Amino acid sequence: MWLIGARGSVGTTATLGAAAMRAGLVAPTGCVTARPDFASVPLTEFGDLVFGGHELVDTPLLKRAEQLVDARVVPAGLPALVERDLRAAEEEIRPSPLATAPDQRTAVEEAAAHLAGFRTRNGLDTVVVVNVSSTEAPLPYELPQHATLDALRHALATDTAELPPSSLYAMAAFTAGCPYVDFTPSTGARLPALAELAEERRVPYAGHDGKTGETLVKSVLAPMFARRALRPLSWSGTNLLGGGDGATLAEPDRADSKIRSKRRMLAETLGEDVHDAVHIHHVPDLGDWKTAWDHVTFEGFLGVRMTLQFTWQGCDSALAAPLVLDLARLAAAAHRAGLRGPLPELAFFFKDPLGTREHGLERQYDTLVTWAQSMSSAAS
Repeated sequence: MWLIGARGSVGTTATLGAAAMRAGLVAPTGCVTARPDFASVPLTEFGDLVFGGHELVDTPLLKRAEQLVDARVVPAGLPALVERDLRAAEEEIRPSPLATAPDQRTAVEEAAAHLAGFRTRNGLDTVVVVNVSSTEAPLPYELPQHATLDALRHALATDTAELPPSSLYAMAAFTAGCPYVDFTPSTGARLPALAELAEERRVPYAGHDGKTGETLVKSVLAPMFARRALRPLSWSGTNLLGGGDGATLAEPDRADSKIRSKRRMLAETLGEDVHDAVHIHHVPDLGDWKTAWDHVTFEGFLGVRMTLQFTWQGCDSALAAPLVLDLARLAAAAHRAGLRGPLPELAFFFKDPLGTREHGLERQYDTLVTWAQSMSSAAS
């Protein structure tokens, strides 16, 4: 696993959590692929995962893990028990070339070289790149150079390329022959030129925006209204976030990416006529914890108006990290099975899934299990 944002809260929690499972210190609670439905699927064992990544900040992993103890994300004493694993992962973290390379082509080349070196040093059969960095603002427009791989390569060669960071990382991953997973709502591999590159390099990719909290609950409740023939009139959600994620989303342009991602599910499940409002507020003292309060008005038989409200409080990193591990295991299995291009079967994990308009959690889960078990059948 190569994590973009390796020393962030989610990256640190994923690395520490895998080490703790390897040592038999914790159960795989929250890891979907640990369920019996996936027992026959040829997945990499949690204990066989090797970690590295790109990072802009220089706080060591062990120190970040201790900070997460203070934030009540990680149990006290656990970082010391897996210190050796954290130090090994620390040795495989590289400064992001996006901050130092003179141009975007060089940044892609250096990032791809880091991936190749990571694979060789550790004797790995597969490297999966997972983006858990800060959310980017959405692209204001798509340039002609984004439309085809030839045009993009020409733009890179002439130093006229305009790719957002997530897309540079996706291009580096594909160039190095690595699957790519975008756990953020950033652009990533969504550009047609990069889809063409993934096909050329025969690698799969998945995204976008991990479904960990409020939208997870909505993906269960929204199909309920549809199946029950009840008519939602409005669905308003208020999200209170602390930590780095909250600070990032305090910037309106970046918050717009998240809001677009969060709103897609309701529009495609219930229709565009439902008034859908999403509000995101930064509350610094919440730290790595988040609260969402949703207020739903709906109409029943004879036009009777009714209301549903729910409050979701959770630890963002503890919710996200096991899914990051799941996605890496599944993307690696897909790569070994010879799959390439987008993986819509992984929609279960995302707010804004590639290649599908199905958002109901149960149907997504059935699709995921059927797809994963088909890889088991192919392997046998």
